[in-house]
Amino acid sequence: MKFVQKISTEQFAKPAAHFMQYVCYFVIFFYALCLALSFIGRQTFFLHTKTGSFERAIYAEENHAPHSRNITVNSSDDIHVWTNDKDQIDLAVQIGLSLIYAVNIIPMILALWFFSRVFSNIRKGQIFTEQNAAYLLYYGLLQFFAAVFVPFIKLLICWLTNLTANGRMSISTGQTMFNTLIPGITFIVAAYIIHYGVHLQDEVDHTL
Repeated sequence: MKFVQKISTEQFAKPAAHFMQYVCYFVIFFYALCLALSFIGRQTFFLHTKTGSFERAIYAEENHAPHSRNITVNSSDDIHVWTNDKDQIDLAVQIGLSLIYAVNIIPMILALWFFSRVFSNIRKGQIFTEQNAAYLLYYGLLQFFAAVFVPFIKLLICWLTNLTANGRMSISTGQTMFNTLIPGITFIVAAYIIHYGVHLQDEVDHTL
């Protein structure tokens, strides 16, 4: 209990919030870099060709042997790609892969941005405010969106890709749905609690 009281002091909370704000910025930058790597063809997937199958293959290579790979990004989804008639990875498939990765990571970038705003306000001593309640609500809604709707969007992108591409792809998604859904609901509830507390305090202040 003494430890909780010690770390709950303003002297500790403000530097910690300042540090976490920059942690959020760093993770946002990292996610943006991963997104760029995906768009230049360095996202891994399971590739099926006429000569064999390759794990962790990428679009930006002709030799799919393991030793030829350098910096890559991967998805939590199980993605399989089949080559076209020329035994090459179709460009439409690569576009579909990048869109699937973007749909997954962009909500995370936005959520972290709103989270960084909360830490920025805490660093300034602005804790129980409507703004923080709104930021936490946006964070929770983005997590909820990522858990409930993003898997269906990925399946739609995969279906549209197969309609337009010479090759084809498949995706198994939704495995981490509850890992994202529960925190999303938690932050939505936390946003309501802060919002309610702010309005309650306003009523008390006006009564006095």
